[in-house]
Amino acid sequence: MPLLLLALPLLAPSAALAGAQKYEPLSASVHGALSRSVSDRAPQHSSFEDSAVATDWLSEMSGRLVKRIPDRVARQEFLRSVHYEATRAGLDPQLVLGLIQVESGFKKYAVSSAGARGFMQVMPFWVKLVGRSDDNLFHLRTNLRYGCTILRHYLDIERGDLYRALGRYNGSLGQAAYPNMVRAAWQNQWKFTPSALALR
Repeated sequence: MPLLLLALPLLAPSAALAGAQKYEPLSASVHGALSRSVSDRAPQHSSFEDSAVATDWLSEMSGRLVKRIPDRVARQEFLRSVHYEATRAGLDPQLVLGLIQVESGFKKYAVSSAGARGFMQVMPFWVKLVGRSDDNLFHLRTNLRYGCTILRHYLDIERGDLYRALGRYNGSLGQAAYPNMVRAAWQNQWKFTPSALALR
């Protein structure tokens, strides 16, 4: 019987332990800006400065992510999407990887106890608030677009204060645990310095 109890968490659907964004009324201008940002579809170009930087970054990050996303094609698509959506929102892609690690453990279909969904644990109210009602928060690009746009919004509210912006993102404003976990994951697991060859 004790062995069965130990196995139960492994059989349950993957749930995220992270918190969730809280609904806050938005001014018309902020609502419009967020809505445009979410609905603007990505152009078909790379977010990398050049092919050498892309190769270097994708190779390094892919190696670090292989145990979490074993399929090479899925891993490359995920990393290209993270880089694009983070860069588009003016965020460090490695910061976004750290946030995803803490929020969902890189589980695409993670759902928190508060109902936050996907890689970046986006609350469904955002779909009604700034998106389109048929947006699927388990869709890779959609989830990343919402998550990066929301974090950018919170950074703007907090005038660039990452600690407070992360607290807002997680619904734990003023508490140190979550921002410290994301920063530690960012710095310890995902920090990246391009090789000298890629910088030429």
